[in-house]
Amino acid sequence: MSKIAFVFPGQGSQKVGMGQDVAAEYKEAQAVYTAADAKLGYAITDIIKDGPIELLTKSENAQPALVSTSVAILRALETFGVKADFVAGHSLGEYSALVAGGYLTAEDAIHLVHRRGKLMEAAVPNGQGAMAAVLGLDREVLGAITESVTAAGDDVQLANLNCPGQIVISGTVAGVEKAGEQAKETGAKRVMPLAVSGPFHSKLMVPAAEDFRAELAQVTFQDGAIPVVQNVDAQATTDKTAIPEKLVQQIYSPVLWEDIVSNLIEQGVDTFVEIGSGKVLSGLIKKINRDVTILAAGDVASVQEVAEQLKEAK
Repeated sequence: MSKIAFVFPGQGSQKVGMGQDVAAEYKEAQAVYTAADAKLGYAITDIIKDGPIELLTKSENAQPALVSTSVAILRALETFGVKADFVAGHSLGEYSALVAGGYLTAEDAIHLVHRRGKLMEAAVPNGQGAMAAVLGLDREVLGAITESVTAAGDDVQLANLNCPGQIVISGTVAGVEKAGEQAKETGAKRVMPLAVSGPFHSKLMVPAAEDFRAELAQVTFQDGAIPVVQNVDAQATTDKTAIPEKLVQQIYSPVLWEDIVSNLIEQGVDTFVEIGSGKVLSGLIKKINRDVTILAAGDVASVQEVAEQLKEAK
């Protein structure tokens, strides 16, 4: 029997208008956006609908907007009776996965990521941190480079292990620049600076993570119905008591996306469904394993198509 994983995208997938056709078609999806506006105390839905993209891209808006959209599309998909065997998300997407698995209410997840976005934005003064994507280098080689640069006084570390040959590094501006140069000298095909507001998933985010711990303490985690594979260790769990601490660690730890996908495949998953805006994860999964089925639900037509394909698979 086919095993299915629902996976959810992270920051960077946002776009103006995302999810709005699904909300217009499914009352279950619209209810998510309505609840998000009420929980946040401002109309995140208006920012999603109308932008501008610069306002939507601010972390404190992008994070709740993306979780709202992923959960709204999930609720539409659930009306067809389809279910997942596992859930996982890329960085921010882990919160959508926790809603899908039954560990968090949508309202609590949306509130948490709004606070998370604010804390992450404030953790490092603008212009002092950076991130870059390194293409064509093994993680062991790049990890040795970042450790060497950090030991010499400029903090930088592996941030996103996305797929073979695609790794994001994060840290101080000097650390990222020096590691990028050494990566190119060592054989990297390309080093591309990322347009981000801070050095996410680096040790520079520890202050934000510690402040976020207090936010998590105010939220009740429930017994989940579906195993969630978390970013920091790429392991499946249903233990609600362990989840909050891993969410704290996630802010300053690498996103082990390649490991997550590989471990899900080892658990028997042969169908991945990306739920939310864009198809970033679909592309990464294809680079990790070309033999699995990859579906994406991001608008009304694709929700219906995915639901039909999943029913056939089961």
